[in-house]
Amino acid sequence: MRFENTSVLVTGAGHGIGRAVAERFASEGAKVAVNDIDPARAEETVAAIGANAIAVPGDVGSQEDVTRMTETAVAAHGPIDVLVNNAALATYEATTRHFLEGDSAWWNRIIQTNLTSVFLCSNAVAMSMAKRRTGAIINLSSGGASKAHRAMAAYDAAKGGIEAVTRAMALDLAPYGVRVNFVVPGLIRTYDISDELAAERGQVVPLQRLGTADDMAGPIVFLASDDARYMTGTGVVVDGGVLVQQRSAPVDIFPVSQFPDVPAET
Repeated sequence: MRFENTSVLVTGAGHGIGRAVAERFASEGAKVAVNDIDPARAEETVAAIGANAIAVPGDVGSQEDVTRMTETAVAAHGPIDVLVNNAALATYEATTRHFLEGDSAWWNRIIQTNLTSVFLCSNAVAMSMAKRRTGAIINLSSGGASKAHRAMAAYDAAKGGIEAVTRAMALDLAPYGVRVNFVVPGLIRTYDISDELAAERGQVVPLQRLGTADDMAGPIVFLASDDARYMTGTGVVVDGGVLVQQRSAPVDIFPVSQFPDVPAET
C-alpha cells in the first residue's frame, strides 16, 4: 500500500500498458483517474479496479479536454501526485507511412497526439506539484527515440521529442521536488496474436519472449515510488535486451541455437 492516499492520472489507460499501470497503482492503494479517448474502454478499466478509480475520457492532444479531465480528477481524488503519460497513437495504419508519401496532416496528427499531449498533460499538473514540492511524471518513450523504424518518421520524431522534453522538464522542475523520467518499452504483446506468432516475434528478444503489459507496470510504478526518489531526467529501458544487441538472434553469426545446453534445475 505504498501509494495509499496518492492521486494518480494514467493516460491511455483503457487497454494495454496503460490499463496494467492503472491497475497496479490501484492495487498498491492509489486513487486512479483513468483516461482514454474511448469512454467505454476507460469505464471498463474503472470497473476492473473498483471504487478507487474514476473515468476521465478525453483527447490528450486537446487543451480543452486535458483541462477538463485533470480538473475532474482533482475534484474527485485531490491534487495529482503522479502522472503517467502513456497515451499515444501507435496503430500500424495510423503511424506507418514511407517518408516520401508523408504529408503535413499525417505528421501533425501524430506529433499532436504523441508529443504535444505530453506537454499539455504535464503542464496541467506541474504547477500544483511544484507548489506542494512533490510529484512524479513518467513519460512513455520507444526504441524509436534512439533507433529508427522504417516508414515511421513522425512516430520516431515524437518519441525522440518525449525523451528531450523529459530531460528539459526534469531540470526545470527539480528545484521544486518534482521528478520526471521516461520508460522505453520493447516488443510488448498488448494485442491479440497467436501464440505461434508471438513465439516467432520473440526470437529477436534476448530473453526469448515478447513482453507483457504487466512487465511494464512494475518499472513504471517503481519510478513513481520513493525507491526512485533520486532519479530524474533519465530513462529505464524495459525491452528484454533488444536494444543492447548488435544483431537480432535470427541473423546473428552465433545464434541462440548454438548456445550451451544448460538443463534447468527442478
